[in-house]
Amino acid sequence: MLLPYRTSIRPRQTPYTNYALIVVNVIIFFMQYHNDPMRGGMVFRPWVDYFMLNPGPGELHLWQFISYAFLHGSRVSFRQGLMHIGGNMFFLYLFGNNVNDRLGHIGYLCFYLAGAVFSGIGHIMVSGASVLGASGAVAAVTGAYLVLFPQTLITVLYWFFFIGTMELPALYFIAFKMIILDNIIVRYGGDYVAYDAHLAGYAFGIAAMLGLLAAGLITSSNFDLWAMIKRWNRRRSYRDVVSSGYDPFTGRAKANEVKTAAQQQKEEETRQLREEISKRIAERNLPAAAGLYLEFTRLDSKQVLPRQYLLDIANQLASEKKHAESALAYEQFLTHYSTYEYSEQVELMLGLLYSRYLKEPALAAKHLEAAAKKLSDPAQLKMCQDELARLRN
Repeated sequence: MLLPYRTSIRPRQTPYTNYALIVVNVIIFFMQYHNDPMRGGMVFRPWVDYFMLNPGPGELHLWQFISYAFLHGSRVSFRQGLMHIGGNMFFLYLFGNNVNDRLGHIGYLCFYLAGAVFSGIGHIMVSGASVLGASGAVAAVTGAYLVLFPQTLITVLYWFFFIGTMELPALYFIAFKMIILDNIIVRYGGDYVAYDAHLAGYAFGIAAMLGLLAAGLITSSNFDLWAMIKRWNRRRSYRDVVSSGYDPFTGRAKANEVKTAAQQQKEEETRQLREEISKRIAERNLPAAAGLYLEFTRLDSKQVLPRQYLLDIANQLASEKKHAESALAYEQFLTHYSTYEYSEQVELMLGLLYSRYLKEPALAAKHLEAAAKKLSDPAQLKMCQDELARLRN
């Protein structure tokens, strides 16, 4: 079981509209029920049926495309109703705050209500059953989060045979876990869950945000999904230009012009990758930063990151067992930041990489000997001396 419970980005301003939607949903939820001893406890009030989305002939009214999204509950038990609204409001809080921040209060409210309408339309197109709940609107908000913040980290609680946490990029968690696995492949809730409304909500949220970004109606952050698509397209165009030998601006095969265009493209790609790496590190997303760094060095091996960024990425690559890549990052670090106050620890790490994994005894001995002259920690010094002794035997 996987449950997200925290994101790595916080809204810049208080998301009052999202909080208001949560409060309104909770108030209406408790208004729906009353205690009926004859029927075994807490049950729906009669007016609830009138405001649910009822696809049946003569029962469907336009206001139901909005009103159904503010109703929650279950005819089976009040406890299931609490679980229904609790789950929806938790995900609305988790993803809605940042979407509210990006769209503004009026824009977010309009988007939320539109998500409810489109998810309701998606439901009645494939199902004849009545439906209630904010799940479709919340799915639209979650789809918007995927587009606006695809590279932020979501902290996920998991429990199988043991319990723990891990961090996953929003793009992968929402797309593969929440949309594909939960709503297409597995479908845990069976016939009691309006999966088609969920999928319609996700589709609307993703399409609407991409459309707003493409039209310039909301400002791109350079890290959203639309910016990622544009960068991919520019890289594809750049590869095509280089491979064909043609200048994409004039259509003529002049080597000096192609070189100039390629250089400009390369500089732009380098700048954007540097910004992305900084952003990922600021979000504590070191796995993504390390992947971008590898692309960064392939594009221009002479480019150098700030000292702490480069060291963090080298350590991350080592933890991912990308030994050759981490060794190159450490080598670059020592070349450009030789005065680093703890350079002996970098030398030790490089020596161990060359000795244990890359089978480069000469390079290993060089770095281990340099580390042994400066190491002050007894445990690290012993490790260094033991490794040198092993190389010499």
